[in-house]
Amino acid sequence: MRRYEMICVGAGPAGLAAAVEAAQHGVQVIVFDENERPGGQLFKQIHKFFGSREHRAMERGFNIGNSFLEEAKNLGVEVSLNSVVLGIYENGALNVMIGDRIEQVKAQKTLVATGASENMIPFPGWTLPGVIGAGAAQTMSNIHGIRPGNDILMVGSGNVGVIVSYQMMQAGSRVAAVIDAAPEIGGYAVHAAKIARVGVPFMMSHTIKEAHGKDRVEGATVIRVDDSWNPIAGTEKSFEVDTICIAVGLNPMTQLLRMAGCKTAFVPVLGGRLPVHDENQETSVKGIYVAGDASGIEEASTAVIEGRIAGLAIANSLGYLDDVSFQQQLGQQFASMKGLRSGSHGEQRGKAKEYLNAVMKGTMDAL
Repeated sequence: MRRYEMICVGAGPAGLAAAVEAAQHGVQVIVFDENERPGGQLFKQIHKFFGSREHRAMERGFNIGNSFLEEAKNLGVEVSLNSVVLGIYENGALNVMIGDRIEQVKAQKTLVATGASENMIPFPGWTLPGVIGAGAAQTMSNIHGIRPGNDILMVGSGNVGVIVSYQMMQAGSRVAAVIDAAPEIGGYAVHAAKIARVGVPFMMSHTIKEAHGKDRVEGATVIRVDDSWNPIAGTEKSFEVDTICIAVGLNPMTQLLRMAGCKTAFVPVLGGRLPVHDENQETSVKGIYVAGDASGIEEASTAVIEGRIAGLAIANSLGYLDDVSFQQQLGQQFASMKGLRSGSHGEQRGKAKEYLNAVMKGTMDAL
């Protein structure tokens, strides 16, 4: 059995940020990721981040990812790709399938930063080729250079829906419309405005009724819904499209954490059932930490800060960072997080995180 001081599961923004932060203070770190390339969602994000310089504003996601990878390499962080963590057990051991072999490894501290999977919605024709998740479309175009389709209907007006719509247009696709059952656009106005300016219609209070086609998507029919989200007969509208992108939210990937026995709570605004954790990102199972979308769906910038917090906490708990320096640096990260969680959306998520912390401390019952 190979032993490490810190194991990071997931080489996305949260995992890499945690690995870099811990390694900066001398912690021995290995990162496992099931993909062929590290970086997670960052390498699909070709748009510029916005906000403050502190949060890497005006930098493109893939450039941020490259900088993390360079830092990790310079600090001696080992990154093991094509490595699927199959399970975390009561003794803290992990089974990892690396290529075609299975190894058992163990660490004093384990960070789970496995990200999230896409939600899907069933409707007649939803299994036809051409119905894909918006994240899958983004991977095809931004990672592999393959245009997912020529004519696209986007289902979902959150940040993923509007950002991917714009990126599909950059790839040469036509976006016929963006529909959403909600009465208002869910994504940030700065992203929605990009596609509205070029004439893409937003059809709010609409959902998809069915996809058309025999062997692949050849069209789609949408329908208006009332305040209770019930379809209104006679309001159907059809589109000639070859691709239907589904952008209806993400589901935190918490399977490993549940396997490890971590206590959970249901928090809809953060994506579903999540591991409770303290302000240092440590779960109810001592020595197991969580960061990024696996701890609640938020922005990539938030995932980075959570990773840094976990990295600092692990360095402190292993004796590499004294308490005074730890509290000082932790305070800086908390202040940075507060800036990110300003505004109605951010404040709502911040309160949800406080709830998870309260459940962890036993001052509030889990739902």
